[in-house]
Amino acid sequence: MVKRGAASLPRRPAGHVRLARRAKTHNITPRAKSHAPTSPPPQSGIPMKKPLTEAQVLAAPAKDYMNDDQLAFFRQRLTDLKSELLENERDTSEHLRETEAASDPSDRATQEEEQAIELRTRDRERKLLKKIDEALQRIDEGTYGYCSETGEPIGVRRQHARPTATLSIEAQERRERMRKMYGD
Repeated sequence: MVKRGAASLPRRPAGHVRLARRAKTHNITPRAKSHAPTSPPPQSGIPMKKPLTEAQVLAAPAKDYMNDDQLAFFRQRLTDLKSELLENERDTSEHLRETEAASDPSDRATQEEEQAIELRTRDRERKLLKKIDEALQRIDEGTYGYCSETGEPIGVRRQHARPTATLSIEAQERRERMRKMYGD
């Protein structure tokens, strides 16, 4: 089997648990709006450190995997996604409240189908919000970016494509094969 993505990334030792230690060591705490690494205020004469860009995160060497700057980048990305989903939730709720009942049966059927689609979308977004909260918690614990089954790095490219991922590509493929063979 060909290793993809995580081949050049460092592997955590077997049985190694990084949970709260990293959070305590690096003073990682949930922040309000800005999730960039803490820097001295500009009036102190030391310029503030700019958060990493998407290109910088993707181009970072393997030895810098999930350093504080990358964690700050992913925290901000997750927080932005969460804000967007919460805004969609408000819009959906408002739209459903404003909908007036149509008198024509075919118009009413169309309206009900549109509402059902909106509610299904909202349910998927609600599940994604839960995954986002779990990912933010993993950042706080210091386990973000590492496979929950194997402890291997998930890979920056995969985390970038799916910031809530908890499994490496290999572990996810293994899980999907098992599901296909044995069902849910």
